[in-house]
Amino acid sequence: MRARLRLADGTGPVLVVLLILLVALAFAGPAYAEPAGYLALLKRAAPLVVLAVGQYFVIVSGGFDLSVGSLVTAEVVVAARLVDGDDANTGWVIALLLGCGVLVGLVNGLITTKLLVPSFIVTLGMLLVLDGAVFLWSGGAPRGALSPSFRVLGRGSADLPVLGQVPWSVIVLLVVVVAAVWFMRSGTGRLLLAVGDNENVVRLAGGRVDRLRLLAFVLSALLASVAAILLAGFAGVSAQVGEGLEFRAITAVVLGGALLGGGRGSVVAAAAGALSLEALFSLLNLLGVSGALESAVQGVIIIAAVAYAAHGAGLRQMLRRPVPDTA
Repeated sequence: MRARLRLADGTGPVLVVLLILLVALAFAGPAYAEPAGYLALLKRAAPLVVLAVGQYFVIVSGGFDLSVGSLVTAEVVVAARLVDGDDANTGWVIALLLGCGVLVGLVNGLITTKLLVPSFIVTLGMLLVLDGAVFLWSGGAPRGALSPSFRVLGRGSADLPVLGQVPWSVIVLLVVVVAAVWFMRSGTGRLLLAVGDNENVVRLAGGRVDRLRLLAFVLSALLASVAAILLAGFAGVSAQVGEGLEFRAITAVVLGGALLGGGRGSVVAAAAGALSLEALFSLLNLLGVSGALESAVQGVIIIAAVAYAAHGAGLRQMLRRPVPDTA
């Protein structure tokens, strides 16, 4: 029996879109005539890909996490203040950031599952809380500085045999995606997907729905912390560093074919959606299109992707329906 590679629903179209964008970049910019140009694209896209994978866990379980962008900003600002340019502070500050991410995820998940507040409202409230905390902490102007060792993951590279210099952010990206694919193929991952499809069936089968949704929020916030570390190393410290990232992550996930109501989606497609967004914005920049259109582009993508997810299955069935023989 021959083994066949089977892609999840929605993965094929987004991979085609990504391929078209990568080819367009090769024609639009001389930097993409060499593999180094695409490696730089992966490096820039790594924080968004990591965020999109975390957002994917929440969306396929039937929720939203609007707090990840503000969490990224808060952690970058806090890291700069605590590290203050001292390499000796790097290790414990990174551990603290990851711990804070887990704590935020627990708060979001517990309020959603125990108090039955919709995740949209909970995470919107957390977004405002974190924004206010950042402003109170920094006064609108972040202080301190990141140490060289802290910025290694975002800017540095590892010298690997055969491959040569590979950015650490790309390595982190690959580890996160592979781990997420493995998790979703495990029993817990399949249950998480089933919760978004029909939580009552999972509950009747003995599944712990609340724990699964809590896990999704914790993973989302934890990966937002990882994205914050990568983004701080790459882009530096700013009070607006995470602004709008939550919507980019949601756009990437729905571009990958995930249903906003949950129950369907693919980790690979979500990662490809994030890469497609980064490639699209890079292409628009090379063509001289104003960056102000990025939000409009994201809005169009969300509407089109949701419409395709809602009606695509019926359209595909119509196209596959055999034409009656009138002869």
